[in-house]
Amino acid sequence: MKSATPLDPIPLRAQFPALQLKVGGETAVYLDGPGGTQVPQSVIDAMSGYLRHGGSNSGGPFLTSHYTDDITNAARAAMMDFYNARRPAEIVFGQNMTSLNFSLSRALAPTWQPGDEIIVTRLDHDANISPWLLAAQDSGVIVRWLDFEPTDCTLRLDLLPDLLSEKTRLLAITYASNAVGSITDVQRATELAHAAGALVLIDSVHFAPHGLLDVQAIDCDFLLSSSYKYFGPHTGILYGKYELLDSLTAYKVRPASNKAPGKWETGTQSFESLAGVTAAVEYIASIGGETGTRRERLVQAQTRIKAYEMALSQRFLLGATQVAGLRVFGITDVENLENRTPTFAVSLAGMSPKDVATRLGEQGIFVWHGDYYAVAVMERLGVQNEGGLVRIGFVHYNTAEEVDRVIAALANLR
Repeated sequence: MKSATPLDPIPLRAQFPALQLKVGGETAVYLDGPGGTQVPQSVIDAMSGYLRHGGSNSGGPFLTSHYTDDITNAARAAMMDFYNARRPAEIVFGQNMTSLNFSLSRALAPTWQPGDEIIVTRLDHDANISPWLLAAQDSGVIVRWLDFEPTDCTLRLDLLPDLLSEKTRLLAITYASNAVGSITDVQRATELAHAAGALVLIDSVHFAPHGLLDVQAIDCDFLLSSSYKYFGPHTGILYGKYELLDSLTAYKVRPASNKAPGKWETGTQSFESLAGVTAAVEYIASIGGETGTRRERLVQAQTRIKAYEMALSQRFLLGATQVAGLRVFGITDVENLENRTPTFAVSLAGMSPKDVATRLGEQGIFVWHGDYYAVAVMERLGVQNEGGLVRIGFVHYNTAEEVDRVIAALANLR
């Protein structure tokens, strides 16, 4: 494949109405992407278009119901391409990643026996920890914790073989930390877990906007994401190997299908959101050009996005060294940007995280503070009782000028 053309964010930004917002006469800087990205006009049009057309519940013998079925099938096909799943029936939609994970934990727990073991990590969002802690508690299963290295916040995969045994039933692991940006070698983790006979579930919510997903290459058993983290609506999407989705007992109402994926999709779906999911995948694919299959365009798009975001990360890290009292947690080596997303947890000496975020917000720079539900991360770093950290997150619609603006603002706060 020839090298990708460098990404220019300016024409892409023009597609996002929210990015035109002004605060105090200046254009707002959205650095809250890890908590949810903005959406392009095409996603807005797709969702409003469904509502304007007139839809019905699925499965009916009439026009508007057929339209809803078409919308649902298109979204399943789009996410099959996005994940590189083998078939559309391996794609399950739900309210959000957390709800889907609780449903999955409730289905897997009855297959365990007291004394079995599962592994969770301290680098994960709590949505990939608490469902498994509760399931383990209900089933009498032992929980093992995989730690991360606090100096650079990378997961200690070297410790994983010692945690795995013939009793291990599940490894629940993050693809990338929503708090500090560290990327995990999930393919290696999956190989190790499968060798021990364990299933593997990956939380890719934070990774999805920043890198290419390929469930076939990883060979994971389950993978979850939320489309509002990659320029779409609030919808959770579960990938599962079909034989697992179809054989597990899902908690559902009696009239619902007994086959996957339908048996996992409890209640009526938000069909307008599914229209938005397809549009979000199409938007990302458009960054990869106009030729080739959708999957090929997604591959090219994520290559361009990765290269551009690494440049933003390098600019931020170099600028951060010039701000007195600013500490960046996680990977700070600019030669190692392949292994992090452009998401940075920071602290500023003499100011609480809440005060930093509030002062930046007053200047139209939107960042998060606290633990962002990454409770285990903050506890391990020893900052949970101090209000957590400030999270600054870039995506491909951010610019070099916005990097400079937040660096200057942080310096001025001092």
